Amino acid sequence: MIITTTNGIEGRRVVEYKGIVCGEVISGVDFIKDFAAGLTNFFGGRSKSYEGELIDAREGAIREMKERAAQMGANAVIGVDIDYEVLGQGGNMLMVTASGTAVVIE
Repeated sequence: MIITTTNGIEGRRVVEYKGIVCGEVISGVDFIKDFAAGLTNFFGGRSKSYEGELIDAREGAIREMKERAAQMGANAVIGVDIDYEVLGQGGNMLMVTASGTAVVIE
């Protein structure tokens, strides 16, 4: 399946629009990762624990979006947008949403 942020795929023609498709992941950050990130914040540098959590959540949202598009009979998703949101009382939850238009291309 082709996934793209553009509204079309060069050299391919959209023959059917299946509709809007989304994938969502809400991920909590555990105490150990939060503690390690706090040390990184204090001493400086990149937070590998948060980066890993962000990558996993993004990949999960895209995977879920692709699965839903396939269930609709699509073979591509165009116009993909990925959004990030911090949730929870302490800001320790991350929501990642991937959305786009499920289409059939030739």
